[in-house]
Amino acid sequence: MHTPAAQRRRVKVHGASLGPLLCWSIVFADIGTSIYYVPGILSASGYNKRAAIFVLMTLVVFVLLALKYAEVTWRNPEGGGVVSIASRAHHPFAGLVGGLFIIVDYYLTAAISAFSGIAYLAVVVPSVGWGNAVPGTLIALAALAALNIYGIHESAIVSLAAATAAAAAQLAVVAVVAMHLGPEGILASIKSVGSGPPPLTPLVLLTGFGAAFLAFSGLESVAQIAPAMRSPRRTTAYRTMALVILTMTLTSPLLTLWQTTLVPDPNSPANVNQLLSLLAGLYSGQTLAYVVAVTGSILLIFASNTAIIGGYHVFLALTRMGFLPRVIEVRNVARRTPHIAIMVAVGPPVVLVYIAGRSPVAAVFLGDLYAFGLLGSFILTNVSLDVIRWRELRTDGALRRRLVFAVGVLTTGLTLIGWSVNLVAKPYATLFGGVLTLIGLVVGLSTYNRGRQRRPAVFPVPYRPTLAVESIASQFRGRPADVLVILPRDQNAADAVIEESIQAARGRPIVFLYRGQSPPGPTELWEVSDPYLKDYVAQDAFTRAEMRAREHVADRRYVYVPGSLPRDAIGRVWTDLRPHETVVAQGEQDALPPVSLERVRHRVQAGVPVLHLVSSRVRHNGTAAVG
Repeated sequence: MHTPAAQRRRVKVHGASLGPLLCWSIVFADIGTSIYYVPGILSASGYNKRAAIFVLMTLVVFVLLALKYAEVTWRNPEGGGVVSIASRAHHPFAGLVGGLFIIVDYYLTAAISAFSGIAYLAVVVPSVGWGNAVPGTLIALAALAALNIYGIHESAIVSLAAATAAAAAQLAVVAVVAMHLGPEGILASIKSVGSGPPPLTPLVLLTGFGAAFLAFSGLESVAQIAPAMRSPRRTTAYRTMALVILTMTLTSPLLTLWQTTLVPDPNSPANVNQLLSLLAGLYSGQTLAYVVAVTGSILLIFASNTAIIGGYHVFLALTRMGFLPRVIEVRNVARRTPHIAIMVAVGPPVVLVYIAGRSPVAAVFLGDLYAFGLLGSFILTNVSLDVIRWRELRTDGALRRRLVFAVGVLTTGLTLIGWSVNLVAKPYATLFGGVLTLIGLVVGLSTYNRGRQRRPAVFPVPYRPTLAVESIASQFRGRPADVLVILPRDQNAADAVIEESIQAARGRPIVFLYRGQSPPGPTELWEVSDPYLKDYVAQDAFTRAEMRAREHVADRRYVYVPGSLPRDAIGRVWTDLRPHETVVAQGEQDALPPVSLERVRHRVQAGVPVLHLVSSRVRHNGTAAVG
């Protein structure tokens, strides 16, 4: 079969193939950009030489957060980060809130990264700065939008090259400055943070701690690339985060310290956006300064593009969940790219940069807007993981699990402190993020409610045999399934089975089960690869079941078995649920495990033969007594 050229050119992820080094490069290409603009923002915001203290304070929380995000990654192999884990731990509505938080973060990441990238490029090519770098940034964002609509996506190899070059340049600056200063000079630079304004009052410590979280924006990207990780994902995720922690520990505190204490006049509008390059030039000459500027600029533009890609994929996921209008998902004919979602992801950063251009220090203005979405997504992710861990403690209360849970709660508490402080200390961030989140909630819930009247969105429990806490038995504990309905793929047969199950249930709890189609094809990097979100046949089957059953059955639930699992996974779900009665189209009963049946009823509904299998217990040896 001939594959259209437009589809061939789009970068796909063919299986889980990315090892720790490539995953590190993708995460560092996001989180490693913060060192280019955060020291200048913190210093110009009034923290001056104290900035390194707050970055070091936040580094401790960052390490704890990194370990939790590694766990989020292997617990959600379909990706999605906060959207997926919040939906699983609480409700899909929580996933909507998490998606809106991360969208706010992506908007600001795209804006500030593009702005800083142009500012650093202006070190080498002054004309691109055009005075305040705003015109160049607007052109860069427009170019990124055009490239995404055209369908050229970055690959992991390009990410590795960019991240490695930038990390090497950062480490080179650390080494050069350290050798130039010597032990005494390094000690003197550390002591210098104890002098000058502002005084280290408890309030300053709290506000500085909250502001410094910006230094570790991008951590959430590790959970977004989970589908591309090499198996076993748990090992890959932890090794990836070990590399990220090591890199950030070696660079972030020291480079923040030296950018804010050694560069003359770090708070001037001319210097605040180029401090790392100025530091390199101060101690090693123009060559390293240019290398830092070029590699930093590439990495920053790369991070801006990553934020755009991540943003529109979140929009697509929320659309498929029924929270956004279907028009968001429309793809253009020529390139098969979601041009509307891309424009929605790029439009607000363009507006932000244009407004920031009216500020004397645009980067500081953008940085002041950052806290709400970033820390909001951190907190919701943390709380969701804590909830899942708590559920596990009810079945396995081992000391190690209790310690892990306690440390996780501590991490959540420290992050909550940072967010609470910023809600007050950064009113513009609270206003900006709060308004965008509120608008998103209004649109999301109204879209969901409108759809519910016509074609309700159904959020099934996914069958995930590899994770005990996600097992059907634990999800349905305390709510037994009296009737299990196995929906066939044929629409007419499915309608007949639904009608028979409603009549058989007589108000008793029903669980509708559907096994998905064949596994979906290759996915794009950053795409939420939940198979149910792309299985429109399954969505249609559950929608028809919901529309018919909600009039007659109060307690109805849904289970989705991915098509990637073997057919006998249906039998494993049956064993977990142990229903009293199973309704199945004739010919589909062989998917069940060997069971002892009290009776079998044959019915014909709209010309479709349907079986009612009334069971007493699971027989582990033997065959199912069905005719």
